[in-house]
Amino acid sequence: MMMVGDPSVAKSQLLRAIMNIAPLAISTTGRGSSGVGLTAAVTSDQETGERRLEAGAMVLADRGVVCIDEFDKMNDQDRVAIHEVMEQQTVTIAKAGIHASLNARCSVVAAANPIYGTYDRSLTPTKNIGLPDSLLSRFDLLFIVLDQMDPDIDRYISEHVLRMHRYRSAIGGEATLDGSSRYEREDETDTDSVFVKYNRMLHGKRTEKSRKRDTIAIKFLKKYIHYAKHRIQPELTDEASDHIATTYAELRNTSSNAKTGGTLPITARTLETIIRLSTAHAKLKLSRKVSKSDVEAALKVLNFAIYHKELTEMEEREQERERELERKRSADHHPGGNDTDHRPRKKDRPDSGTSRKEGPTPEDMEVDDAPAAQSAADVSQERIEAFNSLFGQHMRTNRLDLISIADIEYVVNSGGDIHYSRTEILSLLEKLQDDNRVMIAGGMIHMIS
Repeated sequence: MMMVGDPSVAKSQLLRAIMNIAPLAISTTGRGSSGVGLTAAVTSDQETGERRLEAGAMVLADRGVVCIDEFDKMNDQDRVAIHEVMEQQTVTIAKAGIHASLNARCSVVAAANPIYGTYDRSLTPTKNIGLPDSLLSRFDLLFIVLDQMDPDIDRYISEHVLRMHRYRSAIGGEATLDGSSRYEREDETDTDSVFVKYNRMLHGKRTEKSRKRDTIAIKFLKKYIHYAKHRIQPELTDEASDHIATTYAELRNTSSNAKTGGTLPITARTLETIIRLSTAHAKLKLSRKVSKSDVEAALKVLNFAIYHKELTEMEEREQERERELERKRSADHHPGGNDTDHRPRKKDRPDSGTSRKEGPTPEDMEVDDAPAAQSAADVSQERIEAFNSLFGQHMRTNRLDLISIADIEYVVNSGGDIHYSRTEILSLLEKLQDDNRVMIAGGMIHMIS
């Protein structure tokens, strides 16, 4: 797995959290590591003068995790050395008359900064990352982590960081950044407890959600992961195998037809990715069989990583804030809400003004709560963007090229608080057809790639 994103978004802190949770984990940095330091090196014994092998970080972390921070700072020659480990899970040495193959069955978790220092959202993810496809295809998941300028998120992060500083000073003033002393002190209180006892300084204020959800203790979590990883070996069922094969073929077809690629190239390694993620999900449930539900859960994670939905969600939040500011400005200009202000004041009713046509059309009479007939020009920009987002997300997630108008009506009206009438949906689809994004024929909507 790789995380690529802006500086100061806690990528290194996530790697440190893995160090505390994983039963076997080795941490290193890209600038401070060489190819032989990560794989294996041939050295001479000072006493006998004989040649010998010294294991690197990936060999020492066999059946464990290797955390590599600042992955983009590694030299190209050193980066090539780990290609074999990430593909074959072995290290082959042929130096100084020594021929050996060492096991390096480790998981690699890497963190890197974009090529321009900060993520440029006007460019594709591949151009931002700046790593060759031969290396990117070896990662199962690649997540784009962005510095989101959201007041609510900033407030939440600042409260959490301040609580961590106060909690460390409260237990004796330890200045460790990785939080190891905090976890040790937590485990010392109750060695057999599954859940952590609530502490206001550590967990924050108790809300209705937090009361229903307990926090698992680090010690128990480490034991659970170790047991699930080494004791449970699930087998693929026929149903899961067929679903994986079908989904892989659809992913390949979608990536070849898409105008803009995802974060990762869809290759034969993606097939192994789906198998590994599905097996890992079955292990988490301590199940001996990999079912179709495990494959569906793995595909949700994979689709999120490939189609960088983080960017879409961030852009939607920014557009929502801009619309909120626009509404506030319009309210200041027209405090009385007179008829000259034709902006929509209700989220679920586009027709709130008095200048609309009153006579319903036959198409409107088919729907019980449909407003008056209107074209796409009468629909507010907010509703157009919400419709396009719901419609586009449904087609991308399910990889569809064809859908009926009835299905679209169900999708857009079940995916949010905004309700669309049949007439309104038809006018919005006609607008998409005018933009050469869809084609309407015989009551079916065809996507134009």
